[in-house]
Formats: sequence, structure tokens, C-alpha cells
Amino acid sequence: MNSRLPAIVRVAVPVPLPQLFDYLPPPGIAADSIARGARVAVPFGRNRRVGIVMGIADSEIPVARLKRIACVLDPQPLLTGELLATLEWTARYYQHPLGEVLDAALPATLRTTKPLPGDGAPALVLVAPDASAKPGSASTCLLELLRAGPMPFSTLDAQLPDWRRAAANLRRRGLVETIRIATTSLPRARIQPPPLTGEQCGAIAAIAESCGRFTPFVLDGITGSGKTEVYLALAEQSLARGEQVLVLVPEIGLTPQLLRRFRERLAAPVHALHSDLADGERTRAWLAAARAEPCVILGTRSAVFVPLPKAGLIVVDEEHDTSFKQQDGLRYHARDLALVRGKALRVPVVLGSATPALETLANVESGRYRPLHLSARPGGARVPQFHIVDLRGKPLRDGLAPELIAGVRACLARGEQALLFRNRRGYSPVLACRACGWHADCARCDKPLTWHRGDARLRCHHCGAQQRVPAQCPQCGNAELAPLGFGTERMEQALAGLFPGTPVIRIDRETTRNKDSLENLLGKLAPDAPGILVGTQMLAKGHDLPNLTFVGLIGVDGGLFSVDFRATERLCQLIVQVAGRAGRALKPGQVWLQTHQPEHPLLRDLLRESYARVAQELLAERREAGLPPYAHMALLRAEAKTQTATDEFLGAAAQLAANPDGVSLLGPLPAPMPRRAGSHRGQLLASAVERVRLHAFLADWLARVRELSAARRVRWSIDVDPVDLY
Repeated sequence: MNSRLPAIVRVAVPVPLPQLFDYLPPPGIAADSIARGARVAVPFGRNRRVGIVMGIADSEIPVARLKRIACVLDPQPLLTGELLATLEWTARYYQHPLGEVLDAALPATLRTTKPLPGDGAPALVLVAPDASAKPGSASTCLLELLRAGPMPFSTLDAQLPDWRRAAANLRRRGLVETIRIATTSLPRARIQPPPLTGEQCGAIAAIAESCGRFTPFVLDGITGSGKTEVYLALAEQSLARGEQVLVLVPEIGLTPQLLRRFRERLAAPVHALHSDLADGERTRAWLAAARAEPCVILGTRSAVFVPLPKAGLIVVDEEHDTSFKQQDGLRYHARDLALVRGKALRVPVVLGSATPALETLANVESGRYRPLHLSARPGGARVPQFHIVDLRGKPLRDGLAPELIAGVRACLARGEQALLFRNRRGYSPVLACRACGWHADCARCDKPLTWHRGDARLRCHHCGAQQRVPAQCPQCGNAELAPLGFGTERMEQALAGLFPGTPVIRIDRETTRNKDSLENLLGKLAPDAPGILVGTQMLAKGHDLPNLTFVGLIGVDGGLFSVDFRATERLCQLIVQVAGRAGRALKPGQVWLQTHQPEHPLLRDLLRESYARVAQELLAERREAGLPPYAHMALLRAEAKTQTATDEFLGAAAQLAANPDGVSLLGPLPAPMPRRAGSHRGQLLASAVERVRLHAFLADWLARVRELSAARRVRWSIDVDPVDLY
């Protein structure tokens, strides 16, 4: 009698538990016929979940206790080879359950039992004409485009940015419908590239020489130096070899402009991959890459998980941007994973930025990354001139100095455009009573509520809580409540009053919530007419406005005195990036920076020397202090409804970590923001000079932390390589 236990299927299920789960195969199917990396539907508790097969093994659990896989969803596995191995590495490195890592790598549709969407590109086709459409309306423009025949969504995106709302209306009336057309039938109208500079040609040649092997390059180019042209030339070479190209950008707002440029220049499909797309569109782009189709995938951080069976090049644009770091759930860094994938795929990885992260510059310094420089703007464009506005003792008008107002007025008189940067949205960060000193606070965060005047709401920018603006002071009854400080909404109002008749366009989270809203707002600025942009850091990245010649930076002094050791690095990057929007064409640009600290050495060196000079000074400080990139960190965060629960958990976790070899612990400590959304927050910081020692410690320590009874009374997480301590 054969007493050997039957083979079972090991499945990674998307639950917050760090193990695989054993299942019997479906009736009539052998366990070894189910491929590793295939999706399966499995019963889990009272629910059914979609998991990923990780292998087969002999079960140590009695057969009677095992459940069966409900069904196998993929005849061929979706996750294979390099991508599956990278995801397993990701789970180990970031100390995150494998099932949740694999789930995060899949588009939402592939996390369900729904059938895979059909092949081909989505296109809109005209079904019937509309004689009642108003001339000049978006619906009329769309119908005119469709008279020539079916038009792919990607072409419509380029030619009519607001077409989707018009299409929804026409679709309801039965005038248009969506079809799918073969990718090979897509029209490929191409425009010729501009002449390249010698530095651009040199960078392209250097990277092209690394075709077929992993080499990390840092394309360190000043703002407006033509880094995108380098990406395009390299992508064209890869596509000509039948390869795939992955381009990562930090913000969804940058995607439409880059998509248009790539689609205008390249003959192969260019797929977008980001959270603003419909699930079907994301899934089709993901599957097109999985089929090894030669294409460009252009997306935000989650696009780093796209399959690349025929990879030729990976680009990370604005690699310094902290948006590449996921701040909840699986806390991965897309730039770092791009490098891991590039090494496994044996392809060059290009990290582009005018202000490279200090971690990146340290790798250049050590010889691990190869630097390439673009030191000039092409076509005769010049870098902007900087001016410091000393605010000490000066009267301000809604936060604006007289010199700044005069500079904007002169800019508009020349028929040019100005950008005023204020990294605080809303009308005012504080609403207060002048009689008794009361101010509106968030009851869940102990932080001031921001007044959004247009919506007549007080909002917490930390937890999202909101309430109506009180008619009078709830403490003393005074009816005169006053705004303290200013945000983008208040600046918009002030500028509209100062410059009547000039379009003032505000760009922040409130004005760009809807799909294509950023592109539509920027489209309101006539190319050769005066106008003013006012907004937050959304305006700091990638936008190319040829008639914008004046930049004003307002309220940046806070970055000079933050407790976060990364604050000065980010401030320098922000100043350089925002300043880089000015004078990108033939017209000269100027940058005015308001400050109460005109003699601060950081500002002095940044404006008189360069970002590279300041970065070297910051690296020296980090080295002396034993901070990243010369140390490696992991942050254990915890929060609970009571301070006692948070303290007990972190205290117990610290006791488990007594005297770790080569690892130092700081804490338990209150979080920099001790209370948020009604929860009391604390943290414990682990640091080591050697990365291998830190990870050896984390694997053992966290296994024991999960077993703590106190862990069940808190929400806790581990953040490996944190980019902030909040």
C-alpha cells in the first residue's frame, strides 16, 4: 500500500500573511499540470480569491483538511521567468507577504475571475451622423474626426484631449460605438526629430553601446536640455530591433504630454499604464507587453511590474521624485525595482533628472552608475537668471512682494506668461478668530483645518475630514473670522485682482481631479498670449510651455528648517525643477525667489553655484552623520485608537530586538505627526551600515513581531528604505 501523501498545489493568496497555502488540484487535473505563475480561483475562509500558483509539493496536512482549487484561470501562466523571480525578490526585500506582492503586480481585471479582454486596440467608430450638433462643440469636432473612419483612442488622445466626455454623450445617443482594431492597422503619422546637440548624440551613443547588457546610466541634464529626445532616439533603436521599452514617470499629469511626443515620433504602439485609465485599457496594455509585442510602455510607478519578455531599455524619468515610492501597502520604490529588473533582463537602465537623488549620486561616486551630462539647452535657449527677494521688513500683498508683482506685470506687458509656485493648496491654511485666538482644528489629527473658500469647507489635508465654515467663532461668538496664511486659491484670487483681464489658471489637486483636467487647464493658455499659472508642485515637473518666461517661488523657507534630514535635498530639487519651467524656448527666463533667509548658505550655494555643488555638500553631511545613502534604514510604524496600545506594541517589538548585530535601533518614539485620523502613532527605526545585516535582522525580527499578542491591537507596517519618517 502506498502511504505517500498526494501532491498538492502551493498558492500565494493576496492576504496579509507571509506564507503559501496548500490546495488540492481540481478534480481530474494533476497537480503537476498546473503551471507555476498561473492564476487560480481558491476558496479562502468564506470567500473565493484569485491566487498565483508557486509550485507543487507533498503536503504535510491531512488530505481531509485540504480544500480544492475551484478552477484554473490560465492555460498558460501570466507571471513567468524574470518577472515572477523579481516579485519573489520584492517580497523578501520589502518584507511583504508574497500573495499581496503578486496581486499588486497585476491590473485590477486580472485579480478577478473575469475572462481576459480581447486583443487589438480600442477605437471609436461613427454609427450615424448628427445633424443637430452645435458647430464648434466637442461633439461636433469628434464627429468630424470620425467621418474619416474608425479612430484609435490613442489618436483621439493626441488630437482631441477632451474627446471622452463627448464620446460618452454620443454613445448614449447611439451615434458612435467602441470597436477593437488590429494593432498593425493603426496609422503611424510621424514627425521628424529636431537636430540633436553634440552632448545628446554622445549620450545616445554611450547608452546604445550597452545594448544587451545591464549598465545603469545617470542622465544628468539641466532642465530643458533635451533628455526626452535622448529617450526617444534610444527607444527608436530598441523598437527597430523588435524589443520593448519601459518608460517610468512620477506623475499621471506628465503622461499625456509624453504620450503625445512618443506617439508622434515612434512607429510602434505606445501604451499608457497608470491608475487613471479604465481597467480594460490597463489590462490590454499589460497583456500586449506579456505577448512580447514590440512596444513602449509609458506609465507611473506601478508600470514597473509590466512583463518585458523582449526588453531592450528601461528609462526612469525624474528619477529623484519621491512619487516613485509607494507609501502604503507594498512600500516599494519603482526606481530601485527598475534597476533590479534591468540587471535581471540584461538591459541598460537610464535614470534621468536635472536634480539626481543623493542616493543616485552616491552610486555615481562609487562607480556603480555611469554619469552622462547635458549641460546646455538646445536651440539657443538659455538657463534662467535668478533673483532673490529679501522679505525682511517688507509689506506683502497676499504673500506677494512688490518686486514680484512688478516682475509679473513686466512679463505680461511683453505678452509672455508667468508661473507662481506655492506648495500649499486651499485658500488659507488656518481660519482664526481675531477676538479670542480660536482657530479651526481637525478633531482627529490635532492639526489646523485648511479653508477652501470656493467650496465653503474646512478640510484636513492629513485625514480628509471636512466640515462647513462656521458663521461665527464657536468659542466667543465673534462673527469676524480671518484667514491666516495663504494657499493657491487665495493667490489665484489676488492675482486676478491685480491683473484683471489676464487669464489666471490654478493647478493643484482640487482643480485636476478629473481625467484630462490638467491638459485641459494648460490648454487654456494661448501659446502667444499673456497668462498666469499658479499652483503646487504639480507644476514643477516636465511641462514645456515655450511662452513661459517668469517663475516666482513663494513660501519655500520651511524646507530650510525641517526636522526631516531629507528636507534640504528636496527643497533644492524643487527650486531647480520649478525654475526650469522658465525660458525653455528662445525667450530668456527669470526666476524670483521670495525668502526671509536671503543669506542662508544653502540658497547662496544653490543660486550662485549649482545643484551639483550643493549635493556634494549634503552628501558629505550625510556621510558624517551616518545617514542614507551611507546607511540603510527600515521603519516600523504602528497606530492604534489608544496611546497605550501603540506604546505596548512598540515596546514589545523593541524588546524582541535587543542587541542586534550591526543594527542600531532608535525608539520607540512618537511619530513626527503623533495623531492622525483619530489614531495614536509611533515608530521604531532600525539602521545599519551594511544592507545585508539589516535584512538578516529584519527577517528574523519581523517573524517574531507577528507573533506578539500586542500586534493584534494595532495597525503596523514595515517600511524598508523609507523616503520620509512620517
